[in-house]
This record gives sequence, structure tokens and C-alpha cells, in this order.
Amino acid sequence: MTVKPHGIGAKLERFSSRATSATGSTPGFSLAALMIVLWLVTGPGFHYSDTWQLVMNTITSIITFLMVFLLQRSQNKESMAVQLKLNELVAAVTGASNRLIDIEDLTEQDLKVLRDHYRRLAEVAKEDDDLTTSHSIEEAETRHSKKVDSRRASVSRTTRAGG
Repeated sequence: MTVKPHGIGAKLERFSSRATSATGSTPGFSLAALMIVLWLVTGPGFHYSDTWQLVMNTITSIITFLMVFLLQRSQNKESMAVQLKLNELVAAVTGASNRLIDIEDLTEQDLKVLRDHYRRLAEVAKEDDDLTTSHSIEEAETRHSKKVDSRRASVSRTTRAGG
């Protein structure tokens, strides 16, 4: 099922993957540290001039600028892979709510509503004595509805009995 990308996009992806691996490695860190040491060692030879400082500042600014985009690309790819794995787990688990698949595309407000819903679900789970009991959103809603109906019936009986 692997799709082989081609063209400039494929070349940039390969470069990006290699650059991310290289810069995040021990040799990559060692090279950066060596560059700083060389810069410091050459300082006296250039009398710590403005040009000497400007060269290093320019080099580090360019590297930083490129690394921001490289890291963001890598993070986006990693995030997408994790989301796909989570979607697969949600889709595969019996009783799991398929409404959670692709929730990363929801608005922030929708995510807050879901978060609050899961907090309520966590409260339901805390009320159980058995820590291994599992609850679904639907089960929590059914229990909640039954409790509300029970309270209404109780209030109705109390009102009729007292009235």
C-alpha cells in the first residue's frame, strides 16, 4: 500500500527525513559544538571584530530559520502518524466510540465539549468500586438519563404525596 512519491516533493521529503535524523544525532550535536569552539578559537585572530560576530550570527540565524521549518515538517508528519494509529485503535476496539476518529479536525470549542464529556465519564468511573470496569460515553449517558428520570419520578411522587 506504500505510495512512492516522485518529483521535487519526494526529494524534499527524503532530504527532510535525512536532515532531521542527522541534526538530532550525536554527530549532529558534535558538529554544532565544534562549530562554536572553532568560532571562539578564531576570535582572537579576528580581534573579536564586528565582522567576526556578524558571520556567526548570520550562519546561526540561517540554520535556525531552516530548522524551524524542518522541525515543524517532521512534527506534522509524526503527529499525523500518531493520529492515524489512534484512529485505527478506536476503529478496531469494540465499544469504542467511532465519533472520536478524526477529532483533531474539530474546532477548539467542540474539543472542549468532548473534554468536558470525558471528564464526566471519568467521574462515573471513579464512583465504581471495581477499577477494571470500563465505560463508554453511551453507557455514561444512559446511566445519567436513568438517574435524571429517577430524580424526576422521585420529585413527582414527593410533590403528589405532599400536595
